[in-house]
Amino acid sequence: MTLARPWLILLALLIPVAVFLRTWLRWRIEGGVGLATPPGIVLPRSPRVIALRALPLLRALALMLLVLALAGPRLGRTKVKSYSEGIDIVLALDISGSMRALDFPPGNRLDAAKEVARKFIEGRVGDRIGLVVFASNSYTQCPLTTDHGVLLRLLDEIEIGDIKDGTAVGMAIGNALNRLKGVPGKSRVAILLTDGMNNTGVLDPLTAAGLARSLGVRIYTIGAGTKGKAPYPVEHPLFGRRVEYVEVDLDEDTLQAIADTTGGLYFRATDSASLARIYQRIDALEKIKVETEEFVEYRDLGALLLWPALGLVLLEIALATTWLRRSP
Repeated sequence: MTLARPWLILLALLIPVAVFLRTWLRWRIEGGVGLATPPGIVLPRSPRVIALRALPLLRALALMLLVLALAGPRLGRTKVKSYSEGIDIVLALDISGSMRALDFPPGNRLDAAKEVARKFIEGRVGDRIGLVVFASNSYTQCPLTTDHGVLLRLLDEIEIGDIKDGTAVGMAIGNALNRLKGVPGKSRVAILLTDGMNNTGVLDPLTAAGLARSLGVRIYTIGAGTKGKAPYPVEHPLFGRRVEYVEVDLDEDTLQAIADTTGGLYFRATDSASLARIYQRIDALEKIKVETEEFVEYRDLGALLLWPALGLVLLEIALATTWLRRSP
């Protein structure tokens, strides 16, 4: 609790002093003109006499409450308003069959990609984020939204095999651009993760990158996969599930060109840890300035003190005109 006018408290401190001096002077005057009391005799003080002498205390207390009310006691709490314009981000995630590769333990590539994407989304409070998936074609798993809870549930539902196998990088970029074009945000970003090379789709990746540049969309590209050969689970008709090592087929030149064309960056992720660091780097690069305004909201308590002060004044008047009324 604070006081709007704390200097008025000094007046409240003077009231007890004034009451004491007034009472002391009155007792001296009344004692000087009163009848002398014989030595050795103590006159009993009736409750009425005691109450009569204490009557000025009611007025003093009422005055103290009044002064305290004028001092402006108040309860306050600080509020902070943040003003920011969120970034519009579309995550484009490869769900082709090669994402089953087991070089991103403890799971496969898709498991690792979904986990780091989840942490990235959770850290982007205030941003609108959408999700595009692709294999031989591309579709929108979730449009741009600030409801990250819904987005995370849809992210969890992604499975390899939802789309016919293939890698349509250009179509993925085109789908992401459809989500981002026309949105009012000043900053629009796409993050594309793939472990392969464009081998299908009607839209060439570099043509799509040119469209992104014309729309002012920045694309960060991530190539996922170990260098050399990677372990893939293979279903054998006789021996069942087994792991075979297959050469990683990643078109880094195209991914680099896409990033350069749009003003983004290209990253290579060779394991879960490096993939997590890449998303952290992108998160740091795509921070926006947040303006804050702090103010204090007060609740005035002074009016609450006026009622007891008024009650004490009325009580003093009632007592002074009835039970404690002085005889002329």
